[in-house]
Amino acid sequence: MTAPLPQLPRPLQLAALPLPLPPLSLFLSALTRRMAKAHPAMTRRLGDYAGHRFLIDPIDLPWLLLLHPEAAVMTAHRRARPPAHDARIAGPISAFLAMMHGAEDGDALFFSRDLTVEGDTAAVLALRNAIDDAELDLAEELAALSGPLALPLRRALTGAERATGLTLHRITRLDDLA
Repeated sequence: MTAPLPQLPRPLQLAALPLPLPPLSLFLSALTRRMAKAHPAMTRRLGDYAGHRFLIDPIDLPWLLLLHPEAAVMTAHRRARPPAHDARIAGPISAFLAMMHGAEDGDALFFSRDLTVEGDTAAVLALRNAIDDAELDLAEELAALSGPLALPLRRALTGAERATGLTLHRITRLDDLA
């Protein structure tokens, strides 16, 4: 049995409340475009599902995220007004981050109900497989966007990871190296 997922600290949840959605959406879309450009096989791996709209519902944050892989766009939306989507994936942000970085198996997170899926489950499976294959590293993607602030940002993210228990970088398992 794996350790329970860490919880997003309450101060971070509260800090997210006043964030204006248009600038947040611009930032998330820039990050999504960066990842799509750096990992073009990810979108190709999605095949026909690249045109789907995935509603990502980090239940411990005040907003929803809509990912449209084909357009390389991610936008933030208020919970009271969810946008049209083909599939919804819901769970704590720690589950999404752990799955993205290989710290937790996506199937295990779904079977344990740490993550729940509604809508087109085949599309969600394709998205999960594409993310797994891309071996994304959020800390490195953010550093690549930050230019001369890359080193201080990496240090800040490492500190945030230690303080919160959230997985903010790619995990390299010893058994993966064998």
